[in-house]
Amino acid sequence: MGADLAIESLTKNICGFGTDMGGAVIGGRQFEEELFMYRKDFGGVLSPKSAWAILVYGLSTLTLRAKRQIDTAFKVAMFLEKHPKVGTVRYPGLPSHPQHALALKQMRSTLGTFAPGTLLYFETREDGEEPVRARNLINWAAQHSYCITLAVSLGNIRTLIEAPGIMTHAALPREAQQAAHIAANGIRLSFGLEKAEDIIDDLEEGLGQA
Repeated sequence: MGADLAIESLTKNICGFGTDMGGAVIGGRQFEEELFMYRKDFGGVLSPKSAWAILVYGLSTLTLRAKRQIDTAFKVAMFLEKHPKVGTVRYPGLPSHPQHALALKQMRSTLGTFAPGTLLYFETREDGEEPVRARNLINWAAQHSYCITLAVSLGNIRTLIEAPGIMTHAALPREAQQAAHIAANGIRLSFGLEKAEDIIDDLEEGLGQA
């Protein structure tokens, strides 16, 4: 699609089991010298022996895992769009997504089917400026969720939930968060291999307590 370089996290999806860390840069030979200089300044690469054991073994199930995760994302996105305590849902697979047409064009599997990803973002409806419902949902998930894990990673076999505004980016002042379009009530889901129905049950109960 015209990109000079593609940067891929091997930790996410390709490994998919949360057991190793790695990355890859794919590009033309004209960038080889610059990439080697970057490696010299910032550190060596994951050794082939270390990469093989888990990062390569995970490839054989990547297609199966991704398909199930995408199917789950569709189901959960449709559930959240109809929930009265949810104001905004952003998932490229939904017609309501502002770039849905672009997603249909670009987000294709190796078989040519629509593959809009395994991540979903939504915002809770709040009665004031404070993200009370979002905070309550996150706290509920941390203590009571059956199959959703509170964690900031993604691309795992487990379904993970996090709220950037009150977790990963909580140290940023509210003004800086707003300038970066980080909503205080925004929540991100990364889908794993659990049943969609179980994830929806968790979210329904958690939003009921929010």
